[in-house]
Amino acid sequence: MSASASDRDTPSTGPDPTDPRRWRALAVCLVAGFMTLLDVSIVNVALPSIKEGLDTPESDLQWVLSGYALAFGLVLIPGGRLGDARGRRLMFMVGLTLFTLASAACGAAQSSLWLVIARLLQGAAGGLLSPQISALIQQMFSGRERGRAFGMFGTVVGISTAVGPLLGGLIIQGAGAQEGWRWVFYVNLPIGIVCLLLARRLLPDTPSAGRVRLRDLDPVGVLLLGAGVLTLLLPFVQAQQWPGNAKWLLVPVSVVLLTVFVAWESRCTRRRVEPVLNIALFRLRSFWLGCLMILLYFAGFTSIFFISTLYLQSGLRYSALEAGLAITPFALGAGASASIGGRLVGRFGRPLIVVGLVMVAAGLGLTALAAELVPGRGAGLAMAAPLLLAGLGSGLVIAPNQTLTLAEVPVDNAGSAGGTLQTSQRVGSAIGIAAVGSVFFARLGPGDWAGAYDHGLLVSVAFVLAALIVALADVVAGRRGRRRAKAAGSAAEDATHSPRSTP
Repeated sequence: MSASASDRDTPSTGPDPTDPRRWRALAVCLVAGFMTLLDVSIVNVALPSIKEGLDTPESDLQWVLSGYALAFGLVLIPGGRLGDARGRRLMFMVGLTLFTLASAACGAAQSSLWLVIARLLQGAAGGLLSPQISALIQQMFSGRERGRAFGMFGTVVGISTAVGPLLGGLIIQGAGAQEGWRWVFYVNLPIGIVCLLLARRLLPDTPSAGRVRLRDLDPVGVLLLGAGVLTLLLPFVQAQQWPGNAKWLLVPVSVVLLTVFVAWESRCTRRRVEPVLNIALFRLRSFWLGCLMILLYFAGFTSIFFISTLYLQSGLRYSALEAGLAITPFALGAGASASIGGRLVGRFGRPLIVVGLVMVAAGLGLTALAAELVPGRGAGLAMAAPLLLAGLGSGLVIAPNQTLTLAEVPVDNAGSAGGTLQTSQRVGSAIGIAAVGSVFFARLGPGDWAGAYDHGLLVSVAFVLAALIVALADVVAGRRGRRRAKAAGSAAEDATHSPRSTP
């Protein structure tokens, strides 16, 4: 999401309902968004091929995924602010150009270090591009058309997650297991070039765009948040490469950095400088609990794809296509239930998310049980139904949580709040991949892929259960708040109708 300016239509920047190009412009935005979101999931099935082709250590495999998510999340809010200030079309084209070039660099990688650096750049470019899409939809559409456009964008988000593993498997199957992983990245090149040409012709300018100062992007806040999360991830990702316990000293260092980050962001708010994270929003219970819940949930569910593809391909010798098909039930379930969750959230509220989290935890637990009880190549089929259950639950979590988390946020802060929520998701993904991956590789013995997979899934379940506890706390606090409000209203009514005392 972009900064708050994108959420306020002014006469100079308001949508033109007569512009016939707006739907074609939306198509360009959706294709570009599909491409950046696809790279979150499509790379999972390429990991075993990357490991074999570049002789990649386990820690670098984790950075290929968590580095992309972390860079994406850190750039989201400054990227949205930069688009509002300098022009959304310009920043869209810059982000798309950088993403396409970074994809080419990923495909041409000759070492794992090269690939990790290219993925960091690709993630940063995706973080610059993504908020422009939401802001351009706000700029080009209004009323029912805006709701329809955002609905189409939500569908693209769901489809990109669903087809990622399957499309990656098809590409690797066609291009060959040895070098096919390169084409997972090269496929972005023609799409990026075509979108870039069309974006210049179709996307509208931002009339209010002007100059922006570096301090307005809160570079100190971005660096503090990035350093804090990075020092938290390092001991987990490098657990096998750094012997001894000294590496865990980085955890308290991370706590100090994140504390300084919060203090800095509070200082920015007091000085009326737009921070990368609006601390004032965290006074809203529904907002901070929603952000915490989704961070924990993304830590749990994103890591599933990481260890599942490694288990199926490296442990059970599935092809990339077979592994993609085995994981697809989760994504299909999430896509099928997402629209249902969007319709039901207004009626049931946060308890709907609680139900979804229970389904995800149960599905992941049954997946671990299936992998244990059905050894060999039959495990993929045995895992299908539990993964479908987990996916159905996931669809009741992500979109409804976004609706409820942002429900009480003032309109002027909607862009900043949405960006903060997305940042929580990406940071959670990075943390989950690091933590689950470290347990998975630490448990992995000669040929004991099933045991490593079970232990990794248990950590994923633990993250989901932690998210469930947060959601339950929000439900309980909400009910208490409603009871207090009802009691206060009754007391006020009684006071109004009581007879006045005489002197």
